[in-house]
Amino acid sequence: MEKLVADHLAVHSLIRAYQVRGHHIAKLDPLDISCVDFDDAPCAVGFQNVDLSHYNERLCNLTLEGFYGLAESDLDKVFRLPTTTFIGGTESTLPLREIIRRLELAYCQHIGVEFMFINDVEQCQWIRQKFETPGIMQFSPEEKRTLLGRMIRSTRSVCFLQRKWSSEKRFGLEGCESLIPALKTIIDKSSQSGVESVIMGMPHRGRLNVLANVIRKELEQIFCQFDSKLEAGSGDVKYHLGMYHKRMNRVSDKYITLSLMANPSHLEAVDPVVQGKTKAEQFYCGDIEGKRVMSILLHGDAAFAGQGIVYETFHLSDLPSYTTHGTIHVVVNNQIGFTTDPRMARSSPYPTDVARVVNAPIFHVNADDPEAVMYVCNVAAEWRNTFHKDVVVDLVCYRRNGHNEMDEPMFTQPLMYKQIKKQKGVLQKFVEKLTAEGVVTTQKYEEEVARYDKICEEAYTRSKDEKILHIKHWLDSPWPGFFTLEGQPKNMSCPSTGITEEELKHIGNIAASVPVEDFTIHGGLSRILKGRGNMVSQRVCDWALGEYMAFGSLLKEGIHVRLSGQDVERGTFSHRHHVLHDQNVDKRICIPMNYISPDQAPYTVCNSSLSEYGVLGFELGFAMASPNALVLWEAQFGDFHNTAQCIIDQFISSGQAKWVRQNGIVLLLPHGMEGMGPEHSSARPERFLQMCNDDPEVLPVSFYDFAMRQLHDCNWIVILQPFRKPLIIFTPKSLLRHPEAKSSFDDMLPGTHFKRVIPDDGPAAASPEKVKRVIFCSGKVYYELTRERKNRGLDSEVAVIRIEQLSPFPFDLVRNETDRYPNADLLWCQEEHKNQGYYDYVKPRIRTTINRTRPVGYAGREPAAAPATGNKQTHLMELQRFLDTAFDV
Repeated sequence: MEKLVADHLAVHSLIRAYQVRGHHIAKLDPLDISCVDFDDAPCAVGFQNVDLSHYNERLCNLTLEGFYGLAESDLDKVFRLPTTTFIGGTESTLPLREIIRRLELAYCQHIGVEFMFINDVEQCQWIRQKFETPGIMQFSPEEKRTLLGRMIRSTRSVCFLQRKWSSEKRFGLEGCESLIPALKTIIDKSSQSGVESVIMGMPHRGRLNVLANVIRKELEQIFCQFDSKLEAGSGDVKYHLGMYHKRMNRVSDKYITLSLMANPSHLEAVDPVVQGKTKAEQFYCGDIEGKRVMSILLHGDAAFAGQGIVYETFHLSDLPSYTTHGTIHVVVNNQIGFTTDPRMARSSPYPTDVARVVNAPIFHVNADDPEAVMYVCNVAAEWRNTFHKDVVVDLVCYRRNGHNEMDEPMFTQPLMYKQIKKQKGVLQKFVEKLTAEGVVTTQKYEEEVARYDKICEEAYTRSKDEKILHIKHWLDSPWPGFFTLEGQPKNMSCPSTGITEEELKHIGNIAASVPVEDFTIHGGLSRILKGRGNMVSQRVCDWALGEYMAFGSLLKEGIHVRLSGQDVERGTFSHRHHVLHDQNVDKRICIPMNYISPDQAPYTVCNSSLSEYGVLGFELGFAMASPNALVLWEAQFGDFHNTAQCIIDQFISSGQAKWVRQNGIVLLLPHGMEGMGPEHSSARPERFLQMCNDDPEVLPVSFYDFAMRQLHDCNWIVILQPFRKPLIIFTPKSLLRHPEAKSSFDDMLPGTHFKRVIPDDGPAAASPEKVKRVIFCSGKVYYELTRERKNRGLDSEVAVIRIEQLSPFPFDLVRNETDRYPNADLLWCQEEHKNQGYYDYVKPRIRTTINRTRPVGYAGREPAAAPATGNKQTHLMELQRFLDTAFDV
């Protein structure tokens, strides 16, 4: 009896071992050269090399008897199956030999399943049922023929491009042609489940194939892009471009919208952008469970394992304000990264191990088995639709050519590529299998190939007539109704941003209140709210209240506002307090901004994970979904955007030039030299200014409609315009509470506009001919300059003028000021070091404005490698030194 119990327990352990470790010995690598380095201890599965008809006695004794206490004589014994397996089907008992055979079929063939780390019993049982149920991986002849047709399109489109443009980089899909039917299977299944929109992101390998055969971009539009004479503006290489297309899905008989996001060579940078756009589409259509809008992310194996943005994006997947309710990740596992093999590229057995941090199931599949690929993708789509959690499909494949078609892989991977040269193509193997099964005839297959080749040839002929690439074929995020048919704004007017006194008071009073009964706030917050109320009665705003007025007035007009970033709900400097917390009830909060008007737009304010790269990418994607929203990302300190530089450089600064993509994302970057050391001082304005596209040496001939025309032509700014540009705001720190850093309601009433330049309005302006020096500046240094000017008694001799809009540079208003003070010398003053800040940007533009008739001096800190000193005394000495320079008149 004791032996019987022990044997049953051993069999249960054996079944669990297959479920946990079966993927280790699955036949995943089409090349059969996988070098995944698992431990060398006796395999927990124990039967990896056992031929069930001819057992190797030594191995069998080592594993069966040595590890599980079982012997070969036990193979024909019947054992009761545990409730944690479905291999029995309708049977509750099976012989051990049959148990092993069914486990081998479920977990050790062309599919390897990693899921036993998931701590949810229902989810584990769901996966077991999908892979263990006998006979579950069966397809009808019609399904197999559909799969073959998709394989033909995937393979023959690659062959066509190779014939026509053999010397062009294409980053073709050779070696992973099953990716196309994989994606189409996911989309079909998701469409059947009610999904109406799919947003996709991917690297460059296979992009042209995906555009042609998944998104269904017109083939002639793809082919014409190989013409070097094509007029396409700045643009980008063809394997970076995106596409947006609504079409009928023939499997579900429903319309589905497919969007492939443009992506630079920073392979995984698009991941959070896709997630943000997906979240926005879900938000705007009221899809609170992710049933109508979903995302698919494609990855390369080396990038998936190597790039930190993947981890950052995964950790957004279940956060309330960032979740997209499940993403299907498809890894094109080339088993190599450019020239680097996995042993040098990662420290984990699989490239997909990063996905385990969010308990995402991982389905490894041999990409040379299209039916296994199709089955896994069906399961992945069902998983996402059932549990609304992330899932990973790892297509283990190879790269028939080098990194691109011009590359020679034999330099660095001779043995791998010797094997690849012997490798029969997946389409050829699949056709032979289906022919042997009688599913398709050779004649029918050849007819299908010829038919698709003819489609490609006809499209190639039509592509010769394409003289210019149509913008509509680049757009991955169109804004219907926002532009004219020509892609231009409907008008170029600049409306006033002012609102009525009544509205200002109403919003201000909301900001100073707790509009929820029986809500206990912190005592210190009571003082802050009282202070806001006092400002409203005095008709003035500080920064925090001014922000409230801006957001509140937009919300009242029905414009959604979303503010995201680290600690934005309270504000890093404890100034914002947009989310109030009940001091006695956990998780009870109040957001007064959502109590402004009964029919207002919702206000979303959300503390983010401790991420800059991922979260900024997410908010950028969110801002793409609609032009009629204000989406803001705030850095905890301005210099924290350093770790999001890729998003700024590759997407925000250059997105319109490369991809005709307009975006209204706003970056709030706290900036100011306040003796807090090099890491909490500078938002690095010089970096943003360097990337601005206005010419410092060209003064516009006419200033008619000047401000709007500048904004339209530049690569970043502005809000409430008939177009959208990113806006970079260097926000204050100490000025949040500076007694002079306030504005009157008079500056916010109807008819008022943003002041690009704020002239001096003191004694100097009253007698401009007597002024000896005009100091131009921007930001916090203004208050230090005016204080010093007053202390020195130079109010009539020195004018201090603030340039509030640095780029595009306000040539027209600066010229007004220089003309007003004809006898004064000109000087730029900044608190930043000379090789940083604004000086290098501003000086040539001021000189152009005055036609180089006067020199432009400098007052500020000397050049330095770091943004600021870490010594408070040195900081004050530097400040006094440049103030002395500024007022040396």
